[in-house]
Amino acid sequence: MDVLKFLYRDYTSQECTRLVPLSAGGSRRRYFRLSAEQGPSCIGVIGTDRDENAAFLAISAHFKAQGLPVPEVFAVSDDGLAYLQEDLGDTILYDAVAPGRRKGEYSPADRALLAKAVALLPDLQFRGAQGLDWSVCYPQSAFDARNIDFDLNYFKYCFLKESGVEFNEITLQDDFEKFKADLLACAHGDTFMYRDFQSRNVMLVDGQPYFIDFQGGRKGPIYYDVASFLWQASSRFSAEVREELLGVYLESLSRYTKVDHADFRSRLRLFVLFRTLQVLGAYGFRGLIERKEYFVQSIPAALDNLRALGDFPQYPYLDQVIKELCKPKEKPVEDGLLHIDIISFSYKKGLPQDNSGNGGGYIFDCRAVHNPGKYARFAHSTGKDADVIQFLEEDGEVLVFLDSIYKLVDAHVQRFLERGFTHLQLCFGCTGGQHRSVYCACAVEKHLKEKFPQTVVNVTHREMK
Repeated sequence: MDVLKFLYRDYTSQECTRLVPLSAGGSRRRYFRLSAEQGPSCIGVIGTDRDENAAFLAISAHFKAQGLPVPEVFAVSDDGLAYLQEDLGDTILYDAVAPGRRKGEYSPADRALLAKAVALLPDLQFRGAQGLDWSVCYPQSAFDARNIDFDLNYFKYCFLKESGVEFNEITLQDDFEKFKADLLACAHGDTFMYRDFQSRNVMLVDGQPYFIDFQGGRKGPIYYDVASFLWQASSRFSAEVREELLGVYLESLSRYTKVDHADFRSRLRLFVLFRTLQVLGAYGFRGLIERKEYFVQSIPAALDNLRALGDFPQYPYLDQVIKELCKPKEKPVEDGLLHIDIISFSYKKGLPQDNSGNGGGYIFDCRAVHNPGKYARFAHSTGKDADVIQFLEEDGEVLVFLDSIYKLVDAHVQRFLERGFTHLQLCFGCTGGQHRSVYCACAVEKHLKEKFPQTVVNVTHREMK
């Protein structure tokens, strides 16, 4: 962190007195908030890829010169791996509209915020592209056939094969080739493709959108970003809201180019299909292969988007595969054993779903236990790591907490076995879902497997992505 403190001192002429780690989401970059007694607050970033950093810095400087709402970069380390940028606060559009997202019903205020972000997208795509040196883009300068191949293969190998749907790979590839040609025919001149345009990458400053995490952007078709935002699976936009936001985008787009609405919608539909397949590939890898529950829970919404797109007769075999994927799954045959599902989670992100449908089980609140998350040294550790385990066990509070849980759960499991029940859910929640809840879930898993070997115990750490 010394390099960030040096950059802060060099920029502000003051010594940094407070450095707080921030969540990095799914990124390998590390983020910190730096401040001094009388100095400004800045965001410090430490990256792992010099070329990726260089792309962000170059695109950010160009966007800023074009008058686009992006964070200003104040200082960069000599090796290019660390930089200091404007602090835009903590309000993310994704969180600002969270009540509407959870209910699937967005208020007029939510819609207004979403519309502000969508209305600015053509500015990024067109004004952002003017004079941009495409060679700075990372990992490549333009959306091309390889991009499409990578994403379609991601879907095929990480989701489709994992789903259990049988398919002929050669016949499917034939349709993929037709699909690829149609996507490549949708180029719209020299326009900037954000690539990850979604509500998590929009910050709100006094209600106005600012854009972040565009380091993967490149020259490419405008339809991709519209599909990414309006068909983001977790957003749960109704058809009405999606149509309203699309209208906002098209009105803004008309300032840059003549819009044939029918043609635009036809091309956009192809990119919605493409983006949805790519997202399913990501959910398959993170959820079905890496067993991260958050991504598994996102799959049904993505399949709903796919189902709602309707038929694609121009790709008959792909259309057949999609219909097979979207069929309702039959309920698995019960094996007569007691299945115990243990879930760790963050209270900030809501209670876990009951996948059994019987509504039974316990939710244990671990927040009374001394919290390792308060200490910077544990920021990148979880309840599975030795340093956190040592901290919790030496403190001792968690052991007293678990002693009571063991007695309660043991009696419950014994009774369920006697009565022939087949499912019990045990949930452990804490503030961030990374330390105390994970430790407790793992401890109870070990305890139950040893005491009740005739049961089937499964553990999911929902927030460990």
